[in-house]
Amino acid sequence: MAKRDYYEVLGVAKTASEEEIKKAFKKLAMKHHPDRNQGDKAAEEKFKEAREAYDILSDAGKRSAYDQYGHAGVDPSMGGAGGAGYRDFADAFSDIFGDIFGGGRSGRSQVYRGADLRYNLEISLEEAARGTETKIRVPVLAECEHCHGSGARPGTEPVTCPTCGGHGQVRMQQGFFSVQQTCPRCHGNGRVVSDPCNHCHGKGRVKRHKTLSVRIPAGVDAGDRIRLSGEGEAGINGGPPGDLYVQIALKPHAVFQRNQDDLHCELPISFATAALGGEIEIPTLDGHATLRIPAETQSGKVFRLRGKGIKGVRSNHPGDLMAHVVVETPVNLTARQKELLREFEDCCTGHEGKHTPRAKGFMDKVKEFFAQ
Repeated sequence: MAKRDYYEVLGVAKTASEEEIKKAFKKLAMKHHPDRNQGDKAAEEKFKEAREAYDILSDAGKRSAYDQYGHAGVDPSMGGAGGAGYRDFADAFSDIFGDIFGGGRSGRSQVYRGADLRYNLEISLEEAARGTETKIRVPVLAECEHCHGSGARPGTEPVTCPTCGGHGQVRMQQGFFSVQQTCPRCHGNGRVVSDPCNHCHGKGRVKRHKTLSVRIPAGVDAGDRIRLSGEGEAGINGGPPGDLYVQIALKPHAVFQRNQDDLHCELPISFATAALGGEIEIPTLDGHATLRIPAETQSGKVFRLRGKGIKGVRSNHPGDLMAHVVVETPVNLTARQKELLREFEDCCTGHEGKHTPRAKGFMDKVKEFFAQ
């Protein structure tokens, strides 16, 4: 059976624009695709016919050959550009939705999404706990405002690559072997800039710094990331921009160390307070709190202040504050103070087990060890 005219298949005029051809094929493909017409051979044949017509008419070189020589000009058995067979749904629509899938068919400028960027932001513990808003200055590759990302001088456009004829691929013939590879001139885009933009030198993108406002939610922790959609590098050939990820780091704090939602701090107390007990003030992120120290408190004791930590971004309740007791040995003693301490030591002599049970227990274990 003789093939129908490709323009007739798609229902467009011979003067139809590239966009009109694309719309016509999209309409037919949606109607006749085999996935939508299970077991309908007629629909499958119509889809193949529309696919073949679109492959030829959407390519400038093949369309020109078809207009001049008809089907013979694009029939591979007659040395033409080659027809098209049935391909799957995603392949069929890669031409139409190239801007979505990040690329198109050979012979079209490839569309790429811009790269994602990361910015390291160091904030204080107080800012992490309460949240804040800050401004950052980020270096990016932005779309050139003069050529709008095309790379061509304003008033001109990229032209079809003369090396690959707009296909983005070149075929190397060596004897019986034929190898297809990316065009070295246009790098697969199918188009080249013959008159480059003076501002971006044909790249379509320029280096810039932009200032952004970043809202830091309360409770963020080191390692958390905040995503700023569309604030990464500009896309290529009109592709969408990437995203910017703000990576949070915490500055060292003079008092507290954070462990998830809990806070830890060292609590130095005097020898007398540890022995006799008392009340001391302890700092928190919300101000001061009073902590009662019981008599005979030992170094290393941990006091928990519930709810005095940080409420994380993914937590329902705030963490706790852990105060780690450190009994401080007196320094810079006067002669009188030393004398008093010696008197105190003499008073305890002979009662080590009563006043210093840990020391006595340790010495007993040492004696047992050496007695073995």
